Amino acid sequence: MGRLLAVVNVLGKMIVVFGLTMLIPLGLALLIDDGAAWVFEESILFTLASGLILWFITSRFKRELQTRDGFLLVVLVWSVLPAFAMLPFLFYLPELSLSKAYFEAVSGLTATGGTVLTGLDDLPLSINLWRGEIVWLGGMGLIVLAVAILPLLGVGGRQIYKAETPGPMKESKLTPRIAETAKGLWLIYACLTLACMIAYRWAGMDWFDALMHAFTTLGLGGFSSHDASFGYWNSPSIEFVAMVFMLIAGINFATHFLAWRAKSFNAYRIDPEVGWFLFIVLFSCFAFALYLWFLEVYADPLVALRYASFNIISVATTTGYSSTDYSVWPIFIPLYMLFLSAFCTSSGSTGGGIKMMRARIVYHQVYRELITMMHPNAITPAKLGKTVISSRIVFAVLVFIFIYSVSIVIMTLILTLSGLDEMTAFSAAAACINNLGPGLGAIGPASTYASLTDFQTWVCSFAMLLGRLEFFTLLVVFTPAFWRK
Repeated sequence: MGRLLAVVNVLGKMIVVFGLTMLIPLGLALLIDDGAAWVFEESILFTLASGLILWFITSRFKRELQTRDGFLLVVLVWSVLPAFAMLPFLFYLPELSLSKAYFEAVSGLTATGGTVLTGLDDLPLSINLWRGEIVWLGGMGLIVLAVAILPLLGVGGRQIYKAETPGPMKESKLTPRIAETAKGLWLIYACLTLACMIAYRWAGMDWFDALMHAFTTLGLGGFSSHDASFGYWNSPSIEFVAMVFMLIAGINFATHFLAWRAKSFNAYRIDPEVGWFLFIVLFSCFAFALYLWFLEVYADPLVALRYASFNIISVATTTGYSSTDYSVWPIFIPLYMLFLSAFCTSSGSTGGGIKMMRARIVYHQVYRELITMMHPNAITPAKLGKTVISSRIVFAVLVFIFIYSVSIVIMTLILTLSGLDEMTAFSAAAACINNLGPGLGAIGPASTYASLTDFQTWVCSFAMLLGRLEFFTLLVVFTPAFWRK
């Protein structure tokens, strides 16, 4: 019990910090008087009060967290903070059910981007800014942000950081102190967000839309302030800016950090994921542009390239923007796009899915098995670049792929049993676990998740958390061994 209360003590501090992030939309609401200031005032008071109460009643249990505590804290943060993030939605939209408000908040904080809201163009700017801000906070990971802040409160962060951060960032220290690493990653993240906002403004957005969409572009979350998403502007220059920054956000931020620190692009050259990520995505853009042109979906090949590139990059990077209703394209293309969302983005990026690193390891393992069948005595170690991958890592990746596949099957079966048609159920399961957002069928790019029942909405919320925490972090707390002393 003492261990749990120590984790709750840290959770209380993080809730307080999270409540302070609502001051940004509150400031906007007061500045432009959009009628939503009271929503954020009440949300801030409730959030701060809840966090302070948890903080103080558990203060005598404060201690350094262990690795096991880090896993529990991560699960609590990602499941509890959406309950506070949804407050502005519940207060301003009283017709919104609890399940749908929680879904919207989870979708934002997990950088998924699926929405249950319509009439986005008519929402107060501060509400839309809050939607964009939670995507931005969740994109890099609230835990990484907390690692930079909690040392000031007397709480160590390495155990938390290792529990939350995916891929190769677990295995190496980019700087001698973990707080410096977190601050460095957030500096890169913030600078790229600022550059994206300026680029959007230059391309034709107003300052508010530029900021809101910079948040969701770097977070790869896909929330928009317009029901038509990027179709609202119908602007090739704005779409080009989005494509560039979506590709940047799909690359490991540790690689961006190393390139910035070394003042060299060499980090991108030696990163084993960057080349494959860019090649597969860009090749798909050109290939399907030709395919759409050949099928006469678009009469002009350049128009076909424009729409194919934007929507394929958006889905492959698990962002979820759309510039057209691509669900009306030949069904092979949307299904292929959904497949790309499963593995294209890099480990340590703000994207979802199994990540390119794991996909490459599985590919090398399949190749090794084929060689072993033909040459039983051959020694063919799995490699990423020049690095030999140990059998333990290969085994862990194979288990991850198995859990990922089984999770999609189970979620699809549950959603089908609840009454969804097969295409909608499968795409909802895949889109939520991949943290993509829009799917196909009733939840396609021209629709929302609003048509889902409360039960189906809760299932999708759980799927988003499962995908964002990369399965093991969430599932481990449900094992009896985790709770044994």
